[in-house]
Amino acid sequence: MRRVIWMVPVFVLLLSGLVFAHCEIPCGIYGDDGRFSALFEDITTVEKSMKLIQELGAESDKNFNQIVRWVNNKEAHADHIREVVAQYFLAQRIKEPEAGDAAAQKAYTAKLVKLHEIIRTAMKCKQTTDISNAKKLHDLVHEFQVLYKGK
Repeated sequence: MRRVIWMVPVFVLLLSGLVFAHCEIPCGIYGDDGRFSALFEDITTVEKSMKLIQELGAESDKNFNQIVRWVNNKEAHADHIREVVAQYFLAQRIKEPEAGDAAAQKAYTAKLVKLHEIIRTAMKCKQTTDISNAKKLHDLVHEFQVLYKGK
């Protein structure tokens, strides 16, 4: 029985390393359409959270617990947007163009700029409850999606 007990932490450590590494190996499980769907879902959640924070904050009998929960929700989804952009698109999907290919370099630069704008706007969504930031974030992700898919 003692042998099994000491093996559990070792097994958990080894398994957790596999789980974290999974998204950066070429397994083909993750798809671009799924990432875009997740981004748009996160943006919708951020916007809803902003609206509810504003509504709850305007009430005379404030429920601070609910406000904190919606703030945490908004921030978690904004962080997820930044994580998908950085870890999936920037680190894995956007490839450097061949040297001397001016058109590919221009497209590459446009994608990098758009991804940077997405990251910065997601940060602004964390900092405020200004719904215009969520709407801008939606537009930026859509613009990036068009650039990325080349349509």
